[in-house]
This record gives sequence, structure tokens and C-alpha cells, in this order.
Amino acid sequence: MSLIKSISGIRGTIGGRPGEGLSPLDIVKFTAAYARFISGSTTRKSRTIVVGRDARLSGPMVSDLVTATLTGMGFDVVNIGLASTPTTELAVVMEKACGGIIITASHNPKQWNALKLLNENGEFLNDAQGKEVLAIAEADDYSFAEVDALGHVYSNETYNRRHIDSVLALDLVDVDAIAKADFTVAVDAVNSVGGIVIPQLLRALGVKNIIELNCEATGKFAHTPEPIPENLTQIADLMHDGKADVGFVVDPDVDRLAIVMENGEMFVEEYTLVAVADYVLSHTPGSTVSNLSSSRALRDVTRRHGCEYSAAAVGEVNVVTKMKETGAVIGGEGNGGVIYPASHYGRDALVGVALFLTLLAKSGKKVSELKATYPEYAIAKNKIQLTPDIDVDAILEAVKKRYASETITDIDGVKIDFPDCWVHLRKSNTEPIIRIYSEASTMEKADALAQDIKSVIASLA
Repeated sequence: MSLIKSISGIRGTIGGRPGEGLSPLDIVKFTAAYARFISGSTTRKSRTIVVGRDARLSGPMVSDLVTATLTGMGFDVVNIGLASTPTTELAVVMEKACGGIIITASHNPKQWNALKLLNENGEFLNDAQGKEVLAIAEADDYSFAEVDALGHVYSNETYNRRHIDSVLALDLVDVDAIAKADFTVAVDAVNSVGGIVIPQLLRALGVKNIIELNCEATGKFAHTPEPIPENLTQIADLMHDGKADVGFVVDPDVDRLAIVMENGEMFVEEYTLVAVADYVLSHTPGSTVSNLSSSRALRDVTRRHGCEYSAAAVGEVNVVTKMKETGAVIGGEGNGGVIYPASHYGRDALVGVALFLTLLAKSGKKVSELKATYPEYAIAKNKIQLTPDIDVDAILEAVKKRYASETITDIDGVKIDFPDCWVHLRKSNTEPIIRIYSEASTMEKADALAQDIKSVIASLA
């Protein structure tokens, strides 16, 4: 059993002893701590918190505990039921609520669940705020409301439709162009809320021919839910047989979007953001942002449009912060996370689907032909197992000195930018490892670069 506490919330496996797995006692404790934090930090007069969940088997149990705890802390709850992460984020704003809790473990397997914590803007808590919630929970520093001050629960299951309507209203989403293209679209929603909302979105966009795979929101995931190639053989096989023009795959909480080309090959998650950014920049020039471990292709495409690219530390909240600093018109993460401020500051697969289909319709190209217009890179993901005697900070400092003649970024670990490739080293927050991400023109070159860095680290350790 596992329980992981971080600034973005708490996640763990269901069952086991308190403090070891995500037990009912842990759920109550951290929900109460969050409520105490929100009570002292919100600028809203509202005492309302929005709660949404994905379709995990444990979702109803966790949702009941969360809503009961929040009402016990004196908050009213708007329970929006089965809803994606971006839908819940939008609901916080639309309800003028003082916060939100998303019950989802994102791409983790079915035995996991989590509480993701939002502020009054429908955005994830920052580092300092997350640490404050953890400190409140550690100290059990909260008090429950007396009987006359208990909150109430209100159900509102209109937000999937309202989210779709907000996507349709975006200036760069062209429903007529998508409808005229007469696409056949395949969808794999891994038996969670995407199976409800993505087909609804596609129909609203004028797509008549939809092939639904694993779209029953049962929480019994048909395959490992992370939308990476090794988990997507079913939709790849379908696409390989020429049955659809494009395939879309989302994770259980629908904030990540992977695309499958008409030939059954992966568009590659990194290029979801690249393609959407290319389309957005062609109509609204401006700066872009992704995290340090995302593909250089976004930088290249941004510069192709005569615009500026910036890198942020890994983590959605860090990307959002940098986007606000630079006034970015589009940004996100290389895991298929598109953040489009014209909608809201959160990764949103619905926005990604609508913008990508508009791009595809207007381009007149097949998905594979569109992909061929972008710079070709491959990212390798490696790691080094840590032992107690390894001083990670000292190693990273030594690596910086070793490559001082190259472009170094150290806002999150150490990233070394070479003229034709890069490598990013950072210590994991959840495992005793150093992650090594490397990118080059081919996977072989990216892996070779990672091995070279491993050799250098071995010589320094």
C-alpha cells in the first residue's frame, strides 16, 4: 500500500492501515486540512467548494467522505458528479466558489485514488500553499463546525455540457470546418469520464462518425490508463486497418490528450501541444511555454512564427505561473497537456481535441502529413537509482561545472542544452531516483546521450 503526500494533494492506494494507504481516515484528515486552509486564504465571500470525480471504483466512497467532511467544516458543496479535471476547474470559476477538490488519480491504475486541490481560480495550489495544507494536516490543526453551521450538498450535473459549450465558443474552434471535413474519429477513454464527455464534444463539433473504444465509464480500466504507446495497441490496430481519420486517447481525468494517426502510428504525446500551438500561433501570435522536460519542437515552431518560447520547471502550476509572467497565448506539458488561457489555465483535453480537429480540417492534410511538417525529435526517459550515500545536489553541481560551456538551466534540477540535443536531470519527488530525460533527432541518439551522462555521473559519484 502507498500514500504519497505532495503540494498538489494526496494520492494513494485504496485500503490498508491509516497512513499507509489512502484510507477513509486519511481522506477526512486532508480534506479537513484543505478546508481550514481555504477558509483562511480565500478572497471570496462564498463558503462553497466544488467536488468532481473520475469513474474509479473507489470514487463514490471517496466522494462521500470528502463532501461529508467539507460540510462538517461548515462549507457548502456543489457536487458535479462524474466530471473531468478541467471541467471541475471551470466549475469553480463558474460557481464563484472558494475552491475545488478533484477526486482522481489521473493516469494511475484502478487501485489508486487521490485528492487534487484547487484554489478559488480553479487552479492548482502553488508550492507554498500546498505545504501549508500538509502542515495543517500533520498538526491536525482544524476544527469542525457546530450543528447550526454545518454546510449543505447541492448536486449539479450540468457542467459537462457547460464545459463543451465553453469550448465551442472559443474563437479558434471552427465547428463548420470540422463538420464539413466529415471525419471518422476513434476515441479510447479507458472507461472513465472521457467516455462520457469526449463523444458528446465530438457530436457538438459536428462529427457524425465516432468509433467508441472503452467509453463505458465503469472504472474498470480496459488497459493501463496512462496514454502512452505500449498501452494503446487496441486503438492503434483499429487505426492501422484504416477505419478512422484520427484517434484520440485521454487519461481517466481527461487533462492529457494523445493522438493516433490514420495509419495506426502514434502522433506522439509531445506533439499534441506542438500542433495545437502551431495553429494558435498562426492566428494569435504570442509567446509559448512548456516545462523543461518537454520537446524542443515547441520552441522551434514558436520561433518559426517569429515568437518567443520560455521553459518552466516541471509541474502544471509552474507552467501556468510562467505563462502568466510571459503573457503566453498557449502552453502546456509534453505529456499531452494543452493549456489555453483563452479557455482557462489548466490542461484540457477537450480544448485540445477541438483545436486539433479545426487545424486538421483547415489543413486538408492527413494526420501523418501534418506530423511531417514538424521538427523531428525523440525523447528518451532513463533514470539512476539512488543510494543513501549519493549526494544528489553535489552531483548536479558537478555536472553543471562539467558542462559550463553549454547552455545550462537550473530552475529544476539541471538541463543542458547542446546545439542539436538536450538532457535534463532532476531528482524525483516520489522515488529514490534521478530522472534523466534526453532528446535528439533519433531515439538512438537520445539514449546514447543519456548513457554518456550516466557515465559522467558515475565518474563524479
